[in-house]
Amino acid sequence: MTMNGNRVGSRLRAAPSGAKRPGSVRAIAAAIGTRFCLALLVASCIPLQAVAGGDAAAESKLIGATPLQGVAAIPSAYTALPAKIQSAKRANFEREHASTEARHLADWVVDSNDNKGLPFAIVDKTHAKVFVFDASGRLQGAAPALLGLARGDDSVPGIGERKLSAIRPEEKTTPAGRFVASLGHRAGGEEILWVDYDNAISMHRVINTNLKERRPQRLASPTTADNRISFGCINVPIKFYEKVVSPAFTGTDGIVYVLPETRPVRKVFASYDVEEHARALAASEAATAQMASTGAGAPVR
Repeated sequence: MTMNGNRVGSRLRAAPSGAKRPGSVRAIAAAIGTRFCLALLVASCIPLQAVAGGDAAAESKLIGATPLQGVAAIPSAYTALPAKIQSAKRANFEREHASTEARHLADWVVDSNDNKGLPFAIVDKTHAKVFVFDASGRLQGAAPALLGLARGDDSVPGIGERKLSAIRPEEKTTPAGRFVASLGHRAGGEEILWVDYDNAISMHRVINTNLKERRPQRLASPTTADNRISFGCINVPIKFYEKVVSPAFTGTDGIVYVLPETRPVRKVFASYDVEEHARALAASEAATAQMASTGAGAPVR
C-alpha cells in the first residue's frame, strides 16, 4: 500500500504547475484509498469472527500476530493458563493406586511446600492405607494399615496418660491432622515412628501379641472392613516399616498427614486443588498485566 501511494504521489508532483489534473488520477487515488480502508477492515474483523466461531487455526494466528503499530497488545488469560497449569507441582505416586482424597492432599503438600522440605507420609483411614514420600513428593512405598477401632477424627483429651485397660472401645480412634513425626522407641526398646506423642499415637510394625486379634491376617486380607482393631496406633507390615518407613525418617523429622473420615479434607488441612489454584493465579496475573498495559489504576497527576 505504501509503494502504491508513493507512486501516485510522484505522478501528482510531476504535473506542471497550473496544469489541469486529469480526472483519472483522482479516480485512482480514491480507489486506492478505498481499498486500503477495506483491507484494514477485513484484516481486523475476519480473525475476530473466526475466534468467536471457534476456529482454532485462526485463533492461533491471531494470538501469534504482531500488533499494529501504535496499538497496545492485550495479555490473554487463555494463553497464560496452560503454562501455569503445567507448572503446578504434583506428587509422584508412580503406579500406585490411591484415592482422590490422598492424591489431592499429596499434590497440595508438594505444590504448597507444606512439608517444608521434609519426608512425609499420608495415612488414608477410609481406605486403610499408608503412603510414604521423600521430601520432593516421590513415592517411596505404600502398604495397608491397621487403625483405631473406633471411627472418628479426634483423640479423647488426656488419653495418652491412661492405661490401655482403661480405654473404652469408642475411644480407640486414630486422630486426623498434620503431625510432626520422628523416630523413637517404645518401652520395650523397639523402634517406632512417633506421630502424636502426647496422645501416644505412633506408626510401628504390626503387633501380634494377642493372637485372637489376627492382626497379620487382617493386614493381608483384600478387604478394608477388618482393618480397624488398634487402640489408635497405625500398624503396618513389618517389611514395609523396615524397608520404607524407618529409612525415610532416619536422621530427620518428617510430617505425617492423617486423612479425616468425618470431616472434609480441605477443612482439616486448609488445602487447595492445585489446578484450580494455578488457574486462579494465571487469571490474576493476566488481569494485572492488562490493567498495566491500559494504564488502569494509574494515579491522577
